[in-house]
Amino acid sequence: MPKHERTYTDAEIAEKLSALPGWYYEDGWVRRYYKTDGWPVTLMLVNAIAFVAEAANHHPDLSVTWARVGVKLQTHSAGGITDKDFSLARQIEDTVLWRPAPGAALEGNPKKFVQSGDRR
Repeated sequence: MPKHERTYTDAEIAEKLSALPGWYYEDGWVRRYYKTDGWPVTLMLVNAIAFVAEAANHHPDLSVTWARVGVKLQTHSAGGITDKDFSLARQIEDTVLWRPAPGAALEGNPKKFVQSGDRR
């Protein structure tokens, strides 16, 4: 028998999203957009998201264009937003926006690369 997963209310979702700047709740989904330098970086971003999602066995819906990727999370089996969605959102955020610390051995990409995107 599958275990029941707790779903969150709109107010609880808003509170949890305060720890995930750039993420928002709309139409039953936790969402986020990222901007990229263009198609090659967009594809790398999609692959990075796919890697962590597959490792977590929790898969977002993605919208992909030339310089933008949209991410939508929802736990279909629970009929709402669960801890899985917040955990995967955090992992995606930490992975795709990671940059070396200033002065570190790694210099970091000098281009825009991947940045926070507008809500739409």
